[in-house]
Amino acid sequence: MSLSSSLYVGVSGLTASQNALNTTAHNLTNINTKGYTRQQVVMADFGYQKWGVDHISTLQKGLGVDIETVRQVRNMFFDKSYRTEVGRQGFYQTQYETVTEVESMFGEMEGVAFQKSLNDFWTSMQELSKQPGAIEVRANFLQDASSFLERAEKISNQLQEYQVNLNKRITAKVGEVNNIASQIHDLNQKISAYESNGLEHANDLRDARNNLLDELGGILNISYKENSNGVVTVLAEGMPLVTENETFKMEVAKVSDSSDLLKPVWSSFNQDVFRLDLPISTENNTDIGSLKGLLVSRGSDKANYTDIPVKPVRTATMTDAQYDAAMADYTNKVDDYNKNINVSVVMTVQAQFDQLIHGIVTSVNDIFCPNKEVTVGGKTFKVLDKENAPYGMDIPDYTQGEALFNRKSVSRYRDPDASDPIESLLPAGTKIYVEEDPNNVYSLFTVGEIEINPLISKNYSKLPLNAGAGTGGFDQKAAEKLLDLWQQPFLALSPNSLAVSKFKDYYTNFTGELATRGKELDSTSQNQASMVKYIDDKRQGIMGVSSDEELTNLIKYQHAYNASSRFITVIDQMMEHIVTKL
Repeated sequence: MSLSSSLYVGVSGLTASQNALNTTAHNLTNINTKGYTRQQVVMADFGYQKWGVDHISTLQKGLGVDIETVRQVRNMFFDKSYRTEVGRQGFYQTQYETVTEVESMFGEMEGVAFQKSLNDFWTSMQELSKQPGAIEVRANFLQDASSFLERAEKISNQLQEYQVNLNKRITAKVGEVNNIASQIHDLNQKISAYESNGLEHANDLRDARNNLLDELGGILNISYKENSNGVVTVLAEGMPLVTENETFKMEVAKVSDSSDLLKPVWSSFNQDVFRLDLPISTENNTDIGSLKGLLVSRGSDKANYTDIPVKPVRTATMTDAQYDAAMADYTNKVDDYNKNINVSVVMTVQAQFDQLIHGIVTSVNDIFCPNKEVTVGGKTFKVLDKENAPYGMDIPDYTQGEALFNRKSVSRYRDPDASDPIESLLPAGTKIYVEEDPNNVYSLFTVGEIEINPLISKNYSKLPLNAGAGTGGFDQKAAEKLLDLWQQPFLALSPNSLAVSKFKDYYTNFTGELATRGKELDSTSQNQASMVKYIDDKRQGIMGVSSDEELTNLIKYQHAYNASSRFITVIDQMMEHIVTKL
């Protein structure tokens, strides 16, 4: 080896050591930078010059050292696991936040609990049954009934407003996804251009892209892969989000023409981003992403008591075929309930709360103006039971058939249609009950469509509690029914619950079930947070910068630099000696 070529060997050592020192300094500088991946210098032989061959090996000399690459130290398995689990944490954390918001609406923790309105109404009902003729007792009963209804409407309105206001969070999340997708696409272009010479790696740009993928993984269920050009393509919920050449934007659209609720859609593919009809499970990875968590907890519509299936009761007149058909229809409705209502925190609360209000309102009404079924011309009608309905104290009318609670848009009773050949057969003065129609919200005794009967609120004496017109005696049976009302079996909270609650227990069970659901979601979220931290700690153990390790490398590369410098000095002295001696 000539002395001149030996100088190049020393220079290569200086250059490699200097670059290694720069990389080490870069690592130390970014030791506290979030998402920074430590960089590692990989050195390799620059090359060899062949001298010849002997019987043992090839005779060759080394030409120095070269930096093969400056690589990032990451573990792809931990990255993918982290992005999956942080998305799952976001899914459950979002739903838990919804539960806490809904719980606050009932005021159980703020001293304005709905339970108080419920108890006050029940207490005044007891007093009314004891002193039905006292005007002050009637006035107090009407006041508590009105307060009970107003408080129920306020909670219902808050639930609906919160449901609609979640549109803002959904829209913000969609905008965040689109922004991240654009940034990833821009970084793809920069990384591809930077690395096109095949000599360098755009490590800092890759760190920025990995941070965006971490963030995106918390919002959506994503999958991704990197091609040979350093470009990462991303699929979100199984559909292309970022490709080599473009990004596909998400948009928001109405759930239906009649709804104010919004949902994310792929405008380019003309389909929804999420398939909410699939069962939520970890096995199928359908419980990932805070955006989906928002949609699931919010639901797709406003729910009411008609959304809770009620198991049919077999009557003496039902045939086996009729009962089997009713049970089959009930089973289908239960499946729909579990798929569409029960998964949503807001819709479940709306339906169960409305079921309570509907039950109380209709039960009280049925005491003041009971109905019975009559069959005329082969057709069955539900009509006011005048034989058992109590009368008002209003002289001289002694009104009969006035309910405490009215529907705002639909009367409780209607007169027979004289033009109908069957209805015309009904006795004169018959009052036909206007049935509730699940397809017509205005016909339902649902929160928002109920009001205190204005005739009774203006004239307390119209409250029907007398046993007869002008007799002066009070209807003892009606009074007893009012007393027994709170102790009567009502309904189960849902078709998934076997326990049938009484009115006095229903609200307690309702709030207890909501609290239990919140605890389960919080527990799952906390477990996921622990899992995410464990994976991130493992990941940081590989990609994170250790000051001790980097300082060790700093000393190592300094010694290597000094050794190369000393090597060049020796070669220089040898060359000077040779030149001066010639």
